[in-house]
Amino acid sequence: MLDKVLIANRGEIALRILRACKELGIKTVAVHSKADRDLMHVRLADEAVCIGPASSAKSYLHIPALIAAAEVTDADAIHPGYGFLSENANFAEQVERSGFAFIGPRPETIRMMGDKVAAIEAMKLAGVPTVPGSDGPLSEDEDELYAIAERIGYPVIIKAAAGGGGRGMRVVHSKASLLSSVSITIGEAAAAFGDGTVYMEKFLQNPRHVEVQVLADGQGHAVHLYDRDCSLQRRHQKVLEEAPAPLLDEEARAKVLKSCTDACIEINYRGAGTFEFLYEDGGFYFIEMNTRVQVEHPVTEMVTGIDIVKEQLRIASGLPLSVRQEDIKLRGHSFECRINAEDSRTFMPSPGKVELYHAPGGLGVRMDSHLYSGYTVPPHYDSLIGKLITWGESREIALTRMRIALDELLVEGIKTNTDLHKDLVRDSAFQKGGVNIHYLEKKLGL
Repeated sequence: MLDKVLIANRGEIALRILRACKELGIKTVAVHSKADRDLMHVRLADEAVCIGPASSAKSYLHIPALIAAAEVTDADAIHPGYGFLSENANFAEQVERSGFAFIGPRPETIRMMGDKVAAIEAMKLAGVPTVPGSDGPLSEDEDELYAIAERIGYPVIIKAAAGGGGRGMRVVHSKASLLSSVSITIGEAAAAFGDGTVYMEKFLQNPRHVEVQVLADGQGHAVHLYDRDCSLQRRHQKVLEEAPAPLLDEEARAKVLKSCTDACIEINYRGAGTFEFLYEDGGFYFIEMNTRVQVEHPVTEMVTGIDIVKEQLRIASGLPLSVRQEDIKLRGHSFECRINAEDSRTFMPSPGKVELYHAPGGLGVRMDSHLYSGYTVPPHYDSLIGKLITWGESREIALTRMRIALDELLVEGIKTNTDLHKDLVRDSAFQKGGVNIHYLEKKLGL
């Protein structure tokens, strides 16, 4: 088992990782910027190292500072959490070259999955269903572009191979705007990501966002932990998630779950990962694979009983998976509301001092948050301040518990998006299940 882990992150995920380490008897090192010296996990860690000023570029994204912190504290592994450097293949490579274990996939796997074109090709070879597309990067040959679009069928979407988070994509509804859209997206991709490679896919009009959680030990064993629905999104950012995904075609679900574990073995995957799909009319279409722990991993933990972060730590220690596929059973239903320090109507960030914080409780309620009364939310980072998770024997019970928990949650001194969530969990269409990825933005009038 690992002896000491450096947590290369902040906020609620850093505290989550610290708790998992403590359960396994692993010592912890917290790194923090000057703005984050009062974070809860910094107070609880065995050691803490300040790695720079508030700027992410000079702290949490500064690879030399992170490596140096691991060296001076004699850590033997680094957990990147999510965001920041978690899917940076160069970081993973430098961590391993410096003699530390990277708690995540191999650098070459991260690199392959970070290139959307390469990822789609790998998934096709592994038998994972994909969206009809260009079968590789686009050239600027006009006749070829027209031919590809005609074969796929309008509307199509032009995507940056190095894109993510909703950036570097453009929908094309007719032949008239195809060439200009490709040219503009190439320019935007080159400017935003340093890589102008783009590809084309069929644009699904009203899909849901369904993802599959996997674990693999890099020793030939892989399991899935079933699926999640993450369709409630604003500007391609997830707002509320649930597990398992409701109202799926069961035959299609079974096939896609197996294809994901088969793919993990095919590419020799190591660690936790998530296959993301668009789901429409009973079909699954692969869009990308996230090679890290997800923000929404708790809903999967609640319905399977598997601690995903502890499994990450075990795998990084060289141990095989602690569970087999036949051991993993779905039990009940779970929801997660992402609680952000922002206004529920304008979505403007709301940093500042938390005058009073009270977390909800009760059977089937979990709050993952680094907040405490007196803590000051800094303006420098993502606005996520907590995740409220509920579980119930049925979807209806889990949703009822979420409504109660949201009413109990108390954060004074700053604004939060709690009112938005209170509205969503009482929304009649959402209560029925199966809303698509456009539903929330249409509801908000965006």
